[in-house]
Amino acid sequence: MAFREELEISGNWLFQWRSYLPLLMLGIALLDMRHFTYLNNDYERNLYWEAFCLIVSLVGLIIRAAVVGYVSEGTSGRNTRRQEAASLNTTGMYSIVRHPLYLGNLFIWLGISLFIRHWYMSLICMFVFWLYYERIIFAEEEFLRRKFGQEFEKWARNIPCFIPELGRWKAPSMPFLWKKVLKDEYSGLFAIIVSFVFLDVLGTRIVLGKMKFYWQWQVLFWMGISTYLTLRTMKKKGMLEP
Repeated sequence: MAFREELEISGNWLFQWRSYLPLLMLGIALLDMRHFTYLNNDYERNLYWEAFCLIVSLVGLIIRAAVVGYVSEGTSGRNTRRQEAASLNTTGMYSIVRHPLYLGNLFIWLGISLFIRHWYMSLICMFVFWLYYERIIFAEEEFLRRKFGQEFEKWARNIPCFIPELGRWKAPSMPFLWKKVLKDEYSGLFAIIVSFVFLDVLGTRIVLGKMKFYWQWQVLFWMGISTYLTLRTMKKKGMLEP
């Protein structure tokens, strides 16, 4: 079997299991939590750093929302069974970068890895992220090349793979669908909140030697729970259908 075919086969396999990458990344992060410390041993000052890390992850979620809200069904999404594309997306976020959803995921995990306060952990997480997604991207582009031919070739030749070129922006051809964003991304928002709350509680336990749930994270956690349960209920009742 040619190496190109092996890359595509492994990429398709990783595509089907890509939902489990967060568990791998979180496992890597937990390995380093044994050495967790507060910056300058001051928790209050650390809150600013934690807020910055949370914002970085939320930027990733916003990037995902900007993609999901403008694309039609049968293209970008959370499906894991097989590659699918009813049409080739070339406007909106896809006019400045070929894989904006994965770019969003990168920011989400960058924020979480920065929370641990060890620069090498962020480098390790980003390296694992790239190794994981490199083959997925290869497999996706092979699928798109076969399905759309010259249309894909022309688009891919001009649009960067992962680093956006903002000057190439083209307005989306369809209206923004808030309901679709809420339906597809509410679980991602909850996962981000739970990850940060868990790491903060664990870090506090390591530093202080006792459990302490600071009020700032309590507020965020209960807001996250309320939002998750509300949107999940609305989704089940069909209230989030575009």
